[in-house]
Amino acid sequence: MRKIYFTFVIAFLFIGCKEKPSKDQSEATVTESFTVTYAEGFSVTQKKGYKVLTIHSPWPGADVEYRYALVEKGDSIDDEEDFDAVLETPVTDVVVTSTTHIPSLEMLGETERLVGFPNLDYISSEETRKRIADGQVKELGKNESLNTEVLIDLAPDAVVTFAVESANKTVATIEKTGIPVLYNADWTETHPLGKAEWIKFFGLLFNKEKQADSIFTKIETEYLAAKKLAQQASEAPTVMAGAMYKDVWYLPQGDSWAAQFIEDAKGGYLWAKSEGSGSLSLNLESVLEKAKNADIWIAPGQYDHMGRLSEAHEVYAQFKAFQENRVYNYTANKGETGGVIYYELAPNRPDLVLKDLIKIFHPSLLPDYKLYFFSQLK
Repeated sequence: MRKIYFTFVIAFLFIGCKEKPSKDQSEATVTESFTVTYAEGFSVTQKKGYKVLTIHSPWPGADVEYRYALVEKGDSIDDEEDFDAVLETPVTDVVVTSTTHIPSLEMLGETERLVGFPNLDYISSEETRKRIADGQVKELGKNESLNTEVLIDLAPDAVVTFAVESANKTVATIEKTGIPVLYNADWTETHPLGKAEWIKFFGLLFNKEKQADSIFTKIETEYLAAKKLAQQASEAPTVMAGAMYKDVWYLPQGDSWAAQFIEDAKGGYLWAKSEGSGSLSLNLESVLEKAKNADIWIAPGQYDHMGRLSEAHEVYAQFKAFQENRVYNYTANKGETGGVIYYELAPNRPDLVLKDLIKIFHPSLLPDYKLYFFSQLK
């Protein structure tokens, strides 16, 4: 089952990283172009003649961090051995490995820089799918085992990857060819705006820091305005989430980005006080006892129809939200090859996710708004 807060499948892993030193708060700040406000996983510092991009949390619980030197094309630095990679910018050709990276490329106007991706069918964007159809983006196999021969032939300026823990021979092979490999840890962020702020990571690669900052500021402004609007609601409907998978009910923990969305939309998430930013694994009885009378049910696994939901488990019909047909999911909105658009775009556009939830929880606050990601199960 895809957990509600994930936007991708398990990726390949990485080896050969440096031990994580204590974070120097005096350095984890800014360049002249932008600040990093919500994201906790990366920081940028300006050095003489180059920038340093530091990834603090490449995966949950990591005790390592990565430091990348970003230098202008044609320039060089003396202490290359102090960095996990040295990258010339702006990047001309890039390989990315998560669909969550695609919207950042598009918003920055750098779609044509993408030359390879693992499992192209996951990509939903119409703009990028056109390039795939034209043969301009090569298939690289699976995240767990990239086709290194094809990738090396592409000779990209950089590979942007992600991981859930350490050690992977595939990435080590890529590094040995001299192709820089950079971690993007957008998925580890727990605040919706923290995920969206990773567009600044890509802004650095293309020397578009100011543009990335401007794009993010617009998203932030929309998000905060929507959050403020939600507070006008006089009541907060009780909200349940998730569904059963092999006798276990998975739902977001109280510190997760999914729970943050519900809170900001002024919903009463029934597991808001649970600790952790991942998912809870509960038995059916405990969920039924707590959520039987919940007003709204969101993100019930992969189900996109009430009939399929009732066929999957007869107990679902005992929930008030099911009986009153107040069940909403994001799985019906798909790209032409079956990729769920929510998994690709939602981390980059939290403002749209929040407006969807406000429309579901408090429809009178957004009378003319049409749901973007979510839809009511029929």
